[in-house]
Amino acid sequence: MKSEIVVTNPVIECILSRSAAKYYDPATPLSDEQIRELVRIGTSAPTSFHLQNWRFIAVRTPEAKARLSPIAWNQPAIKDAAVTFIVCGQLVETSVIPERLAPLVEAGVMPASMVPEWEVPARNLYMAYPQRRRDEAVRTATFGAAAMIYAARSMGLGSTPMIGFDDEAVHREFGLAGDEVPVLLLSVGAERAGNWAQKPRRPVAEVLDLV
Repeated sequence: MKSEIVVTNPVIECILSRSAAKYYDPATPLSDEQIRELVRIGTSAPTSFHLQNWRFIAVRTPEAKARLSPIAWNQPAIKDAAVTFIVCGQLVETSVIPERLAPLVEAGVMPASMVPEWEVPARNLYMAYPQRRRDEAVRTATFGAAAMIYAARSMGLGSTPMIGFDDEAVHREFGLAGDEVPVLLLSVGAERAGNWAQKPRRPVAEVLDLV
């Protein structure tokens, strides 16, 4: 007889009940403090060598939404959701590692002698390899966005990750730096009726190899 795992953990329930929202209530805003809290949670996600190579642009005013919408395929979520984050990954630059690790040293988490032990291998891993630097920027931004997606769900909010946009136009319109990659857009806001429940996924047996 098969045994079934009963999910009672609220974190797991949050993950399993999440779906991408299509319909938002445009009359329900998020406060700047709520937006900051979402980003604070997003920046708790892991990054290689503690680089924290990300930036989040919160497009929340009607004027900013009007600038983003036409260069993002006029997707309704951009105007209807309370905020759409432009989630940027930054190309790896290992010279910032001492600065990024300084709070860990000051807090007594890491000995100062360990900082070069992180910076040197990171430099060897990334700096001569442009594709690795970019790949890590994409990974970093994705981890941060994923944390925000589930945080939003736990707050009773919907979210919609989107890759449909003109990245060069986003660079120009929102003043991204040369080392910044606009990895995805993430709309967040109060949902209205009509959104689907989470869609069924492929069976685990099709995607998992136990070796």
